[in-house]
Amino acid sequence: MPDLVGLFGIRLQLFISGMDAPPLLAPYEVMDSLISLEVTNNDRERDGFQMEFSLGKDSRGEYGLLRSGILDFKKRVIIMAYFGTLPQVLTDGIITKHQVVSSNEPGRSTLHVTGEDISVKLSLEDQSLTYPNQSDSNIVKKILTDAGFLTQVTDTNDTPSDAERISTQQCNHLKYIQHLAQRNEFIFYVEPTNVPGVNTAYWGKEQREGQSQPPLSLNMGPQTNVDAPINFSLDALGPAEPEVSITDPLTKLAIPIPLPSSFFPSLTSQPSKPLRKMKSRDSAHLSYAQALLKALTGANEASGVVEANGKVDAVRYGRALRARRLVDVRGAGQSYNGTYYVKQVIHNIQLQPRGEYTQSFMLTREGRGASGTSVAPGA
Repeated sequence: MPDLVGLFGIRLQLFISGMDAPPLLAPYEVMDSLISLEVTNNDRERDGFQMEFSLGKDSRGEYGLLRSGILDFKKRVIIMAYFGTLPQVLTDGIITKHQVVSSNEPGRSTLHVTGEDISVKLSLEDQSLTYPNQSDSNIVKKILTDAGFLTQVTDTNDTPSDAERISTQQCNHLKYIQHLAQRNEFIFYVEPTNVPGVNTAYWGKEQREGQSQPPLSLNMGPQTNVDAPINFSLDALGPAEPEVSITDPLTKLAIPIPLPSSFFPSLTSQPSKPLRKMKSRDSAHLSYAQALLKALTGANEASGVVEANGKVDAVRYGRALRARRLVDVRGAGQSYNGTYYVKQVIHNIQLQPRGEYTQSFMLTREGRGASGTSVAPGA
């Protein structure tokens, strides 16, 4: 478990094994060749990673790291960082792509290994299945449990009889789960726990509640952990407010659906509505309840008129910042202090020639001004 060069208190562990095998620590020659890591953590799209290795030729004139097969396609990679004694798994995924950069200069050839999070294994084989008398949530639970995931699945109430509808799958599991999520205006993602090899699959509404992560602090003296500027932008032409209507089956008249309030408590004291409006083209034949849910989901998606982009040093921050959660910002003034939803985090770890670990982030919320009078100090 080598220390990251020059970074006191942060250590890196790399596990490489078969797709369904128990995690195994990467051998010394792999760690010794590792130049850099990048892990991308998204709120909706699949997470991904890229690793860069130095390549050296053996006595046969071959790249030994490639010949060993340890970084072959379908190998499972788990990247874990220890912040002091706190372990945090940054990603658990499958290798999907290689790129070799061969150089004339000795020691300059490199191997770039790219992969996607462990949910990619749900997309490797098409299925022809039927699910009679089952709700969407029960179907999703069965698929995910059989695949070996811990599950956080929101129950759905609609359980159609055979006479009404039989749910049929004619694609891979990942596409079908995403289809069912879209049908219920849900999201789906898989993320690692802090136990290597154990992952939780989430299927439900977007989460914008709960305890905030430790704050990102600017101009706070010794508590400052963000050295680079944070770029705040308010774009009222970015998201679009939805206009949803259904068609009355008797009169054939359009019935507008009133825009409901959000699923979530507001993150700001000064919400800003988007300037644009967009008509929904696929809601005419929905039920009132389905159309109301569609309008509500669209309203939540349109709430991200403020974005913040920046970079934090992982040593000063003291842990891995996570997407799909909340974080507080301090020291940015009254307009932009407060709580944000984390849309994306890119972990960039350089091991050679010198150790460095930074986390680039993208935050969002629905307006300016903190929702409370103070920002939690974090831990």
